[in-house]
Amino acid sequence: MSDFDLFRTSEDHEALREAVREVAEDKIAPHAAAVDAESRFPREALDALVATDFHAPHIGEEYGGVGADALATCIVIEEVARVCTSSSLIPAVNKLATVPLILAGSEEVKQRYLPAVASGEAMMSYGLSEAGAGSDTASMTCRAVEQPDGGWVLNGQKSWITNAGESRYYTVMAVTEPDAPRGRNVSAFVVEQDDEGFSFGPLEKKLGIKGSPTRELLFENCRIPGDRMVGDRGEGLKIALRTLDHTRVTIGAQAVGIAQGALDFARGYVKERQQFGKAIAEFQGVQFMLADMAMKLEAARQLVYVAAAKSERGEDDLPFFGAAAKCYASDAAMEITTDAVQLLGGYGYTKDFPVERMMRDAKITQIYEGTNQIQRLVMARQLLAGT
Repeated sequence: MSDFDLFRTSEDHEALREAVREVAEDKIAPHAAAVDAESRFPREALDALVATDFHAPHIGEEYGGVGADALATCIVIEEVARVCTSSSLIPAVNKLATVPLILAGSEEVKQRYLPAVASGEAMMSYGLSEAGAGSDTASMTCRAVEQPDGGWVLNGQKSWITNAGESRYYTVMAVTEPDAPRGRNVSAFVVEQDDEGFSFGPLEKKLGIKGSPTRELLFENCRIPGDRMVGDRGEGLKIALRTLDHTRVTIGAQAVGIAQGALDFARGYVKERQQFGKAIAEFQGVQFMLADMAMKLEAARQLVYVAAAKSERGEDDLPFFGAAAKCYASDAAMEITTDAVQLLGGYGYTKDFPVERMMRDAKITQIYEGTNQIQRLVMARQLLAGT
């Protein structure tokens, strides 16, 4: 990781921010409203991110990536989310799905899949949740049964899968040891889009992030070879939870980006909007709202950046800080975007301005990769355990 003060980013990080912001404003922002209105995948964003190596910056140089540290990856996601949350899920989900391989995969598995994601040839998605196993992931029922030839047959489904249908590869958790103790009965696999017996459910009709397709993964006697297992047999849930410790930080970064975009737009609006013969920015009530929005945003950003530093170093208190960053930043984003809508008044409630989209997009950051209620449980357990 680049050497940097916990409370001050390095010159390299700020140069990266400037580069990503330019791409985001020039290539992604002009399409954000249409992507939302049409519920279509942000192809322009994918092309722009791949062209600049911002689509999966966390993948190491040994696999053809740029090897960005955890904070740099958060800055990429933050700056893209500032203009289009759906587009920010491209680097965020590429990281979510590949971290299990990075943490636990064999070198053969890493060499097979990471270079394709690093080059932009393929995207990768993550399959953990099920219709009856959301927060309670250990109760999953998707099964993988070993075959005499060493391969596996998968049956079941996965729910709420981001970028499903657009990604070529999927990291999927499935029960392999039905009689083993709860939490030690799951293994991780890579499933490829064209595997026989693998299909997708219809697109979910969502409140926000409409440009990022969310669908079920459906497995009906889906056959995969034995060399697709990620990590050791029975260790899948442990790998999944370790993964979330790292990737919850990126959801915090996404929330910070959404909040920054809303604050930027609202600040510009109140300086121009005239009422009672002067700009509404001159009214103390408006100034107090802006001050509170900015205060919450900067607190969230600092927590996310500290958590990113701990993720990079793999520190023991990462579970607490990852959960805290995701929880605090997403709660702050919901409050800040709601206040941005309020500051625009009736205009804020219309699709002519972006803050209503930002408010809708912010809501999901409180839900996915573990609801904020689950984050509070994670933090409490860490505190009670004395870590």
